[in-house]
Amino acid sequence: MTASPHPFLDAAVQADLYRDGARLAARTSALHQAKTCGRAVADVIADLVIRFLPEPRTAVVADLGCGRGTSSRVLVERVRPRRLIAVDASAAMLTVARSRLGSRSPAAFVQADFHHLPLPDASCAAAVAAFCLYHAPAPRLVLWEIARLLEPGGVTVLVTKSTDSYRALDLLVAAAGLDAHAAERVSLYASAHSGNLAALTAPILPLIHVEHEEHRFSFTGLDHVAAYLATSPKYDIPAGLRGHSSALAAALRARLPDAPVHTTSTVTYLVAARPGGTR
Repeated sequence: MTASPHPFLDAAVQADLYRDGARLAARTSALHQAKTCGRAVADVIADLVIRFLPEPRTAVVADLGCGRGTSSRVLVERVRPRRLIAVDASAAMLTVARSRLGSRSPAAFVQADFHHLPLPDASCAAAVAAFCLYHAPAPRLVLWEIARLLEPGGVTVLVTKSTDSYRALDLLVAAAGLDAHAAERVSLYASAHSGNLAALTAPILPLIHVEHEEHRFSFTGLDHVAAYLATSPKYDIPAGLRGHSSALAAALRARLPDAPVHTTSTVTYLVAARPGGTR
């Protein structure tokens, strides 16, 4: 199967990526082990909600595209909202998130497409969308939905990555001959990225804060690189290697010297607000 030009926008690819928690957990683990510079994203999100929301502990907060519940858990622990609504299109991700938050958390779990949120108008004081807008074929529709569900004075925290994230891995896959066009493939983050997020948002919700932070990663060797690459839908690698980190590592070692691999990603945080209220 040839990789889609826009795999993060392909519904079938998304269903495969998030059919259970294992693939996302492996991807996250490989990145976290490689990370050498950059703040914990979930903590930054919580800091921004606390900073820009006048009374966060009386608030209803929506975590859109909540995935495995990492940001949801930190929001519950640090912001301590009256209610947290964790939304994801994947039932499997919601199951993992529910187990991580526990039965005593003030959380509700909703399976939904974030282009059409089953939440009432002006029902949330804050909405978070972290590392998910680049899965939207029409990100402005999602932003209009966020604007609709925010109460006057409510804020949204949006988080995405730069289109050149992990560029060194593209070059490595191409150099290994596993996908000759790896370095030319469209970024996974092309739909909503660090370079266009403000322009997408500003006509819908006034911006109040934007910051960019470079995250750096050092993979210890080709086994470590393969653990991450095996989770990526970006490349057109041989079918026998796709999704199999051990086989992929062996193929890389047969073609390249086994050495540390360094790469970067720019993470962008944007805060916007619905006009009105007392903020």
